[in-house]
Amino acid sequence: MLDGKVAVITGASRGIGRAVAMKLASLGAVVVINYNGSKERAEEVKQEIEAGGGSADIYQCDVSDYGKCETFIQDVIREHGHIDILVNNAGVTRDGLLMKMSEEAFDQVISTNLKGAFNTIRFASRQMLKQRSGRIINMSSVVGVTGNAGQANYAASKAGVIGLTKAAARELASRGVTVNAIAPGFIETDMTSVLSEKVREATAAQIPLGTFGKPEQVAAAAAFLASDDAGYITGQVLHVDGGMAM
Repeated sequence: MLDGKVAVITGASRGIGRAVAMKLASLGAVVVINYNGSKERAEEVKQEIEAGGGSADIYQCDVSDYGKCETFIQDVIREHGHIDILVNNAGVTRDGLLMKMSEEAFDQVISTNLKGAFNTIRFASRQMLKQRSGRIINMSSVVGVTGNAGQANYAASKAGVIGLTKAAARELASRGVTVNAIAPGFIETDMTSVLSEKVREATAAQIPLGTFGKPEQVAAAAAFLASDDAGYITGQVLHVDGGMAM
């Protein structure tokens, strides 16, 4: 379904990003696994993809760094000749109550989650406009829609991702480039594994489907938005949250 497509996935060494990389590779895409901290984990994802007959590269880049993102995207284009799919998944949390939150904790989350998405779109979109085709998929969050106590920085960054998605969708549509967002709810990842059992139970009680989701379920949504079947969908937010934001 994605044979010959080049897909760049940021924050792809674990969690949702890893699942998206695995899914797109299984559909025939050449996957560029971006990571910032753990080269070992990125190598593991690459090896797993290749063991399944897929093709993958790894590339270290802190997406919050504008200049490094320019080099990153240019290197991918130089190596592969084109970029067809960009999945902005890289994200961090620095939770804390608003009145106690440091400037650094706020800035770091905005820089990675929101500015990072801007940075990669800024440089990848130029190539997509030349190609007159492309799929950009940005990971937002249920808390970017509903808000969440103790996550003012994260909620603001993910709400910003939705605004960025809609603005970019309007700018790029005339050249056949679609831009959509996915808003996952509580998904079984490293980010949610630190929650206490009491918090997990209380959170699950707020989810109509009653359970946390799996990274593969978010990856399936990303695969759809990356496909030709989603060619007439742009500027949308697809909730994969068990009904939490209803």
